[in-house]
Amino acid sequence: MSWNFVEHFSLLGTVTVGFIVPFLFVLTIIVFFHELGHFLIARWCGIKVLAFSIGFGPEIVGFNDRRGTRWKISAIPLGGYVKFLGDDSVASNPDQDALATMSEEDRRVSFFHQPVAKRMAVVVAGPIANFVLAIAIFAVLFMTFGKQDITARVGGVEENSAAAAAGFQPGDLVLSINGQRIDSFLDMKTIVSMDAGVPLDVVVERAGAQVTLHATPRLTKEKDVFGEVHSVGLLGVRPSTAPEDLRSTKFSPPGAVWEATRQIWFVVDQTFAYISKLLVGHASTDEIGGVIRIAKLSGEAASMGFSSLMNLAAVISVSIGLLNLFPIPLLDGGHLLFYAIEAVRGRPVSERIQEFGYRIGLAIIVMLMIFTVWNDLAHFGAS
Repeated sequence: MSWNFVEHFSLLGTVTVGFIVPFLFVLTIIVFFHELGHFLIARWCGIKVLAFSIGFGPEIVGFNDRRGTRWKISAIPLGGYVKFLGDDSVASNPDQDALATMSEEDRRVSFFHQPVAKRMAVVVAGPIANFVLAIAIFAVLFMTFGKQDITARVGGVEENSAAAAAGFQPGDLVLSINGQRIDSFLDMKTIVSMDAGVPLDVVVERAGAQVTLHATPRLTKEKDVFGEVHSVGLLGVRPSTAPEDLRSTKFSPPGAVWEATRQIWFVVDQTFAYISKLLVGHASTDEIGGVIRIAKLSGEAASMGFSSLMNLAAVISVSIGLLNLFPIPLLDGGHLLFYAIEAVRGRPVSERIQEFGYRIGLAIIVMLMIFTVWNDLAHFGAS
């Protein structure tokens, strides 16, 4: 009995240090910068900020700054919020009773009494801060460690594969796929992995001439570097191992920022490509993960080194910034939608419609959370 207790206690400690600590580290950085974006633009617009919280629920520790904002860390570390004067809740929906009885002095610094352009600027600042954070992380990594990649040259072709059927040959340098430029073997692999069963026009350079090949990736199961099993499209080509095809490039600050911006665009582009394929049934929902899978990936990335963990943080920051721009009430994109309608109509959306929208948004978010948790549990059960 005593031995079992020690064993389980040790396992709990390993899980906490290995998964939960890296996950909370990554999440806290991303949430802090997202909320800091809202906060800074609000202050710049002269809006009174009541609270800046990392986490939800009861306050653990906090302090008041000289302008009366309560900075705090709360008990449930799965997000955060900035609360403005006039907010009814942490979701920034308006407190109609408070707004109706507000003094003229408070109206000048209340969020909901600001011009619609200022409100939109405050809302969009959060997602933009996520993109800026990701660019900063990628840029520092590219300046410090450099960018490692492999040219999109075919080192070998698997027998009886889609690539063999399409006529790929060792030495072929892939230039584009369906008109999209390919700069590295990873670029090619990323596109192919999402296009199982989809015919691709692949332009390769062979013996100094350009040749167009027609290939259809085959659906297969593959493990990534973390041991995760994914259903992906596969051509059946191996990368070149020739020294001249292995690249490690360190960038100057301007070059690193440009390359980081390109990396952000690549993540955004692939996200929308996946969503579009999902809508037409060409992609599987198995790849959609939630907090459990992110925690596991954070732990595994941390075990590979700090740079790997920060690289994951940058990718997650882009994903969270992008998700928050979706026009779902309760998210930043939902608020932007209401404010855009207000800007066009010349008056706010009715309180009844906003309330209905917030309920729909809450239902969507709860269903998405349940789905991702179920997906994560099914994924880990299968693996």
